[in-house]
Amino acid sequence: MTQYLQRAEKIMARINELASISEDALGITRTFGTRQFMKGSKRVSSWMEQAELETRVDNIGNVRGRLVSNRPRAKTFVIASHIDTVINAGKFDGPMGVLMGLDLMEQLKQTKAALPFNIELIAFSDEEGVRFHTTYLGSKVAAGSFDESLLQRKDAAGVSLREAIQLINGNIKKLQEDAIAKEEWLGYFEIHIEQGPVLYELDIPVAVVTDIAGQNRVEIIFKGIAGHAGTIPMNKRADALCCAAEFILETEKLAHEHKDKIVATVGKLNIPNSASNVIPGEVVCTLDVRSASEEQLSFSCQSLRNICNEITEKRKMTFDWNLIQSTKPVACNKELSKTLAEAITASGYEVVNLVSGAGHDAVAISEVAPVSMLFVKCFKGISHNPLENVEIKDIAAAIKVSDNFIQHLINKHKN
Repeated sequence: MTQYLQRAEKIMARINELASISEDALGITRTFGTRQFMKGSKRVSSWMEQAELETRVDNIGNVRGRLVSNRPRAKTFVIASHIDTVINAGKFDGPMGVLMGLDLMEQLKQTKAALPFNIELIAFSDEEGVRFHTTYLGSKVAAGSFDESLLQRKDAAGVSLREAIQLINGNIKKLQEDAIAKEEWLGYFEIHIEQGPVLYELDIPVAVVTDIAGQNRVEIIFKGIAGHAGTIPMNKRADALCCAAEFILETEKLAHEHKDKIVATVGKLNIPNSASNVIPGEVVCTLDVRSASEEQLSFSCQSLRNICNEITEKRKMTFDWNLIQSTKPVACNKELSKTLAEAITASGYEVVNLVSGAGHDAVAISEVAPVSMLFVKCFKGISHNPLENVEIKDIAAAIKVSDNFIQHLINKHKN
């Protein structure tokens, strides 16, 4: 196990180095296209070059490194995760998977492994979608499913996605050229922290991801009437914030009633022109609903919309319901998952199967390729938070499993 611990320490050092590159001096923030994001991207690119991978940055800012098979017309197996973050993030969500993938590539290069397929490592540029609300931006380009209408999206400063891509020297007209054609994909593998407490509570280092929950993100605008807080009687008010508050509690209630099937979150509230002595006339909030069942996801979202309608009618108010993002549940490939489970057993660990409630780049890639995912234990399941943490021994365990997984694939395809 010593060699795996040594490799884990190198990976951890790189994770810490990348975490030191941030838009926020007191935390970790790297959003797509910013100066600090580009600095982090260059660091990852330099590590790929040091590993003697065929390295390039594509037009959406994905950093890509390849090991090329000598076989003619060889397909490509992709190992990937993302290097952008949420605001005030932890340091493992995304980068750990990229840097563990880089370690795997370095080992294959050093051992001069005969590859029956190409292996490409991709550090996706935008999975979190923080700046432009463009989740899976990097992986959609690699999958050939980039939606050009997104180019008109603007960030909080009024900069469009089109302008941001140009500022990082991306060519809008060549985005489609960066896709890996569907017939060229062999498969996809992503290593990621669990972002949940199951492995931590079981004290097991890794798990096979069987499914990824679908999710709907909605922007809801509650419209009441602003007024003076001291002069309008309580029974004459159309308070948008009270309306939003009632909806939030009803959302929590419905999610509790179906707690084994869905999760629902109102994560953001905005009160335009707010003041302590003004009755809120408008409230904008977000709704995030997730489920591994497409039917349950649809049912829950429609139920919440009906609840929203009932509350606003009762309060003599109106609302806008704007669907921002919708992704279907994704089933990981059974054959790849079986091979991953065999690699876990061969490494001496118990096989645990988990459903991911969080979305991942594997969702976008699943449209063109069979996908697989390995979860790694993290401290109390905490994620999207500076307290996010993974122990060296669990990184080492994941390296051992991933080595075995890749070797299983090589052996399977070498004849």
